Amino acid sequence: MIYIVDTSSLRELERYYNDIFPTFWKLFQAEVDSGSVVSVREVLRELEACPETNVIAWAKHNSGIFKPPAPAEAAFVGQIFALPHFQQLISSKAQMTGQPVADPFLIAAAKVCSGTVVTQERFKPNSAKIPNVCERHRVHDFRGFLEGQALEFLANVTWGWDT
Repeated sequence: MIYIVDTSSLRELERYYNDIFPTFWKLFQAEVDSGSVVSVREVLRELEACPETNVIAWAKHNSGIFKPPAPAEAAFVGQIFALPHFQQLISSKAQMTGQPVADPFLIAAAKVCSGTVVTQERFKPNSAKIPNVCERHRVHDFRGFLEGQALEFLANVTWGWDT
């Protein structure tokens, strides 16, 4: 399975400092190196607009995972925007200032490669959010990511104060 990671999910990783969570970063990097975790060029552009953090530095070092849209992906972005409601994926501010917008490219990349979009966004009825667009176009989102992984490590954690 290929996981296409949104800016929001990468920013969430800022709490996982390399020196405190080295095992997480080793496992995550292995998934990146295997090609299972990728993203789109616009996510890197969104990250570059943020203040420097451990994740921004990591993203710059791993810039090869942030792919430009393939022709089929660009065509699918057009299909997303064919529904006027989903044109709200690009905010007025982003339109006026030329800010990068990754959302439609993430969804298109996942659709074309039958991948899963990993995002922190949640489904909201009648909204123009990543999960809503994914549902409309039958693209797997974050829930699919969790279901695709056997994330049992949390159940096996023993905290010092629990004993």
